[in-house]
Amino acid sequence: MTNKNQIRIFDTTLRDGEQSPGASMNIEEKLKIAKALEALGVDIIEAGFPAASKGDLEAVTEVSKVIKESKVCGLSRASKFDIDAANSALKYAAQPRIHTFISTSELHMTHKLELTSEQVYEKVIDSVSYARNLCDDVEWSCEDGTRTDRDFMCRTVEAAIKNGASTINIPDTVGYSVPDEFTEIITHLMNTVPNIDKAVISTHCHNDLGVAVANSLAGVAAGARQIECTINGLGERAGNAALEEVVMAIRTRNDLMPYTTNIKTELLNKTSKLVSAVTGFPVQYNKAIVGKNAFAHEAGIHQDGMLKNSKTYEIMTPESVGVSESNLVMGKHSGRHAFKQKLVELGYDIGDNAIEESFNNFKALADKKKNVYDEDIIAIVDDQVIRVNDFISLKDLSVIAGTKGPQTAEVTLLIDNNEQNTKSTGDGPVDAIFNALMTLVPHKGKLQLYQVHAVTEGTDAQAEVSVRLSENGKTVVGQGADTDTLVASAKAYINALNKLMVKREKTTPSKMSNIS
Repeated sequence: MTNKNQIRIFDTTLRDGEQSPGASMNIEEKLKIAKALEALGVDIIEAGFPAASKGDLEAVTEVSKVIKESKVCGLSRASKFDIDAANSALKYAAQPRIHTFISTSELHMTHKLELTSEQVYEKVIDSVSYARNLCDDVEWSCEDGTRTDRDFMCRTVEAAIKNGASTINIPDTVGYSVPDEFTEIITHLMNTVPNIDKAVISTHCHNDLGVAVANSLAGVAAGARQIECTINGLGERAGNAALEEVVMAIRTRNDLMPYTTNIKTELLNKTSKLVSAVTGFPVQYNKAIVGKNAFAHEAGIHQDGMLKNSKTYEIMTPESVGVSESNLVMGKHSGRHAFKQKLVELGYDIGDNAIEESFNNFKALADKKKNVYDEDIIAIVDDQVIRVNDFISLKDLSVIAGTKGPQTAEVTLLIDNNEQNTKSTGDGPVDAIFNALMTLVPHKGKLQLYQVHAVTEGTDAQAEVSVRLSENGKTVVGQGADTDTLVASAKAYINALNKLMVKREKTTPSKMSNIS
């Protein structure tokens, strides 16, 4: 690295983020997120764990084909099988990286690996040297690093660098560490390992104690120059360090942290919404940087201060993270040109046919809603995009609901362009709709999540619905948007069914031991 204060951003949303229960993504969704991460300026995109499943191998391969500016990384355990799988998946990558790991804590070595420390040490040498013979860029991680004996950690790190690792990652795998301790760990490595100057030190912190971002920044202060993180802090258990938080902390407090990143912060909000929509994991309202209330002020004292000088209660501008200040921007009298320009402003680059369909959906919405906001247009386009090439689509829905049951839903679907219709009852209108859909498209999927939130304010707001289905170990998330919550619910369930049909064709991912 020529700039000693440059921080590499290593995003693992597609790998560690996808390991969040229910956050599974298909290849098309991974490609969409990967392209967004590249546009955001992410240095390294960890696209998956190729040895975990056929689907993961295919996803990493496809991401490798389209990403040119960012490095593409594949994770592997300390085995030739895993490393070969990663290398195979990365064969099209312009800038490939193999990331291999093994546990080094006494707890993990004894109870998980059932190996001695010497056996683990030999595996470090064998795996890193094997990977380096296949790929010029190798990263090595000591899983459960923060609970590893310091001397043994130094010994394995030195061996990994000696055998070809150019990046050394120190994972706080179970979110056990705190900032002072994490600083001490990185400082100890910097002062003890003789060849440490030949590698970049990386942090990979989990948020089990709520200090993943703080630990990551503490590591940087001690000499780490790569941060591994995810959009919205997505990840196993309590999640990972949030990319948007570490980046904006560095940018906002550059007086104390004189570092730089390649992240185009104005795209943070858009990327956050994309990941939330794809995974079905909502961003909490009070989430730092990208939460709905991050730039909202209700207290009178705060509002008074904001009117006089925004810096009284805002340490960054909404625009710096891509939050629009505009309110009402489009209406039923708006034309195609204005609508197309609005899509460009919102960061969309879609074809003419897609623009035409989106415009027609926008005009239909404008006839229903008094006010149309940016968020409404985003919901329209996202809802349209996720339905491309759907095998099943909704043609018509009629629902009878109220206090006098039973609630009834009559549904008409187009299944492979063939019209099919049925009527079902249920414990409420949503249950009736889902029962009808199950009749038309038989499956054994279990409903794990049904979630509704309003896109904007008001009783005429569009509803965005997320549905999570699980069948035989395969989990999918479907989304739908409409001013009618019941229609949005049907769209979301149908979207999940389309994904479930694709999943049935894939090999079930094996249970893997990961660094996180």
